[in-house]
Amino acid sequence: MAAAGEEIIRLEHVYKIFGPQPNGRAFDLVKSGMGKDEVLQRAGHVVGLNDVNFTIHQGEIFVVMGLSGSGKSTAIRTVNKLHDITSGHVWVDGTDVQTLDGKELQAFRREKMGMVFQHFALFPHRNVIDNVGYGLKVQKVPKDERDAASLKALSLVGLEPYAQNATQELSGGMQQRVGLARALASDPDILLMDEAFSALDPLIRRQMQDEMMEIQNELHKTILFITHDLNEALRIGDRVCIMKDGIVIQIGTPEEILTKPATGYVAEFVQDVDQGRVIEVREIMVPANPIDVAMTIGDALKAIADRSGAFIVDDAGKPSAVLTLADAVRASTQGGDVASALRDDFDRTSPSATLNEVYASAGRGVPIAVVNDAGELVGNLDPHAIMEEMGRVEGLINMFEREVFM
Repeated sequence: MAAAGEEIIRLEHVYKIFGPQPNGRAFDLVKSGMGKDEVLQRAGHVVGLNDVNFTIHQGEIFVVMGLSGSGKSTAIRTVNKLHDITSGHVWVDGTDVQTLDGKELQAFRREKMGMVFQHFALFPHRNVIDNVGYGLKVQKVPKDERDAASLKALSLVGLEPYAQNATQELSGGMQQRVGLARALASDPDILLMDEAFSALDPLIRRQMQDEMMEIQNELHKTILFITHDLNEALRIGDRVCIMKDGIVIQIGTPEEILTKPATGYVAEFVQDVDQGRVIEVREIMVPANPIDVAMTIGDALKAIADRSGAFIVDDAGKPSAVLTLADAVRASTQGGDVASALRDDFDRTSPSATLNEVYASAGRGVPIAVVNDAGELVGNLDPHAIMEEMGRVEGLINMFEREVFM
């Protein structure tokens, strides 16, 4: 996950109501706490956004996720003022973008952000390189400069050899890559991606996600990504914002959304997600607390406490052996010492590994050493903790269901 940089985008108490009199009775009803359906019934207006607040930091992928009608696409369209808002503020790099208009707004959009749409929106009468460079042409950039920028963008998405091809000659996934290259060609600070991969087949969609993350690792753009697919949100997002009926329900890292759903609505979403693909070892490991080979078995058992074992480290802080609880108890009953009960057939992993990646190792029942890039012991992973954590969401869902029906 990307480290949080300075604030780039902020939605502050943003309301958007669709209808002929958005600032009238409908707005008063929303402000009083009335829900979307009732406002529609009473005032004939549609609530798009209801007191939406979130902040996006430089270099992060911020995903807004929700079902149809949740307000996610409305939210992204306030950032480049494709939608005027009813109330609130939308700040983009210190500018209240909703106050801009005309040429000032057009210039701000061109300089600050690129947008990738769900449907490719390519010009069929232009070849690939001219599609990619179209925004630069509008900015009156000389052809040789825009062609150079377009080729660079095409190389990022693996399509440089297709620069002179007609867009109709490309597959759907390749056409979406052209759309992404077009957004990258002007080197904007911000990428707005509205359901960018939703029209693609699942395999191509996953490939596009991989490519986008690879590009992000190189360019470190600020990306606001809209999707209705929770698996996609959890896979690519540094943070995820879940919306419903124009309201922000929860914002958090993928791990927080998955392991600490704030409401039953969120819990229902995450119940079918492969938790082991998202939860990282760092979430469930315990402090390393290594033991000393010179300890008595009794002291070692006290040090192990409620863990399944503890590690011995060498002078460099790297794990060299492990004393499992079972081996320590056996040595205690047979009069052995710590050295005689040690074993070196343990596995190592990193804090950023997912639970799926350590699942097979956990099946051996031996504690797993969590090490940093230098190989130093930084944590102790209990095999039992993996299964307990992967069962947490189901328990949370049951709890929410009991609260609803009691």
